[in-house]
Amino acid sequence: MKIEQLKISELRLYCKKLHIDIEKKKKSDLIQAVYNYEKKEIDNAIKDGTSLNFLKSKIQNLADEYASTLDLKITARKEEMKKDDNSHYLIYQVLGISNKEGMLIDQYQNTGRFLYKYAGSFLEEASSLCLFFANTSGGKYYVPNTLGKRPKTFEIDFLNANDAIELKWRDATTDGDHITKEHTRVQVIKDHGYNPIRIMFYYPQREQAIKIQETLKTLYKGVEGEYYSGDDAWNYLTKISGYDLKAILIEIANNREVSKKISLK
Repeated sequence: MKIEQLKISELRLYCKKLHIDIEKKKKSDLIQAVYNYEKKEIDNAIKDGTSLNFLKSKIQNLADEYASTLDLKITARKEEMKKDDNSHYLIYQVLGISNKEGMLIDQYQNTGRFLYKYAGSFLEEASSLCLFFANTSGGKYYVPNTLGKRPKTFEIDFLNANDAIELKWRDATTDGDHITKEHTRVQVIKDHGYNPIRIMFYYPQREQAIKIQETLKTLYKGVEGEYYSGDDAWNYLTKISGYDLKAILIEIANNREVSKKISLK
């Protein structure tokens, strides 16, 4: 998964698996070494004409890692919940919810948080992979905040030449402060000379969240940036990367369904 999020010990172990020299290297050096390793692999695959298959294998491995971690997190949380104090079920009963229904609701609410988190991280990382395969000189980038003290920097998910791309699997926020924060972020990126671009694959369905997104869309247009959502987001990614991520994910999902059917026989 995202190597920036790995602990130094985990990063060192990962580098050893890739046969990367880790002696006297800081975490930032190790991260850069991994990126250099990835660039070389991708460049070789492009030369060999095997980049699509290589990308598919990378995304498949990424999906397997996320699926395994998600399963472990959900299993652990369910075990934790067996020890929970369920005295609040009294209020559920007053409102017409049985103990069994209450237990399932609590269970799904807790495990659902993991699912949303990992679904978003996976899709954003898979998208970055497509962009990285198209431009190994691009990647995550940080710009200093020129309009305030907090945060000190703003993150660009993928800097593709002059395009500062923000990747979102979906954004269902209804918080009005979100607009203010995003306005500052976009303006700072624009002030640094980059073109702000927002890619959001799934549009929210609730009225207030939709209003927030409509405001953000206007915000991006106001700074001559670009905003893509839904099918437009998938199509934009395919256009600039040359890889159809949605088709790759459909293929992976179908293969999982086939594997499930075989295992049940």
